[in-house]
Amino acid sequence: MQHWREKRAVAHILLPRSKEVKISIKRASGFATYDVDLQDATLLEVLNSIKTKQDSSLAYSSGCRSSVCGSCAMRVNEKEVLACAYKVEDGDVIEPLKNVAVIRDLVVNMDKALETKKRAKTWLKSYNKEAKLTHEDEKINALQSDCILCASCYSACPVYDVNEAFLGPFALTGVWKYVSDKREADSKEKLETIQTDGVWDCTLCNECTLVCPQNISSKADIEKLRMRSTMAGYTDPSFSQNFGGGFNSGFGFDGSPSF
Repeated sequence: MQHWREKRAVAHILLPRSKEVKISIKRASGFATYDVDLQDATLLEVLNSIKTKQDSSLAYSSGCRSSVCGSCAMRVNEKEVLACAYKVEDGDVIEPLKNVAVIRDLVVNMDKALETKKRAKTWLKSYNKEAKLTHEDEKINALQSDCILCASCYSACPVYDVNEAFLGPFALTGVWKYVSDKREADSKEKLETIQTDGVWDCTLCNECTLVCPQNISSKADIEKLRMRSTMAGYTDPSFSQNFGGGFNSGFGFDGSPSF
């Protein structure tokens, strides 16, 4: 029978060895550095360890721990991630989301981001009772319905550096969800709402798409909104100004010729 000392030695060899990592977290007074001895840990696990064992004053948000609620969104090495999903690496630099007010450490005020959805009217306003959705209809905006409101796309958008009034990908993806919904009886009103500081102000840089944890392409949604806007008779204001004023797409809102 194997001796208990031999068993403990074998168990010690088989157990995963911990790996010490050093991370830096942006706080009110500047960046603070922490050493954490964890194996294959998520950022949220690391933050929990720091708060319970090293620094109880550290503030951050979390919720479901399953990449569903979006409350633990933050930036790692200048890229938006969900703390509950990101695996920490040595030397990581952790910061709060951009383009929103910081309440404390990694906790941010989401009101500014959510306000863009209110301005863009991202809800079903005029319900068409006659509309019958098929499975194909449901697929058109099924992905947009998976948005977890983490605001990673809002944080990643560079347009806010030059235009704070920009509606942004966070709101515009929501607009496409309802513009493309057959049950919305007045899609043109929503299109009118996004003509100023909206679809034409986007640079199509795709930064929003790259950080979305749900793989929603806000860039693609904005491109589709531009197409719908053109069909409804709208055009890029900078384009019409450069070419002497109004522009007629030649098509009505429903896609039929207007001439």
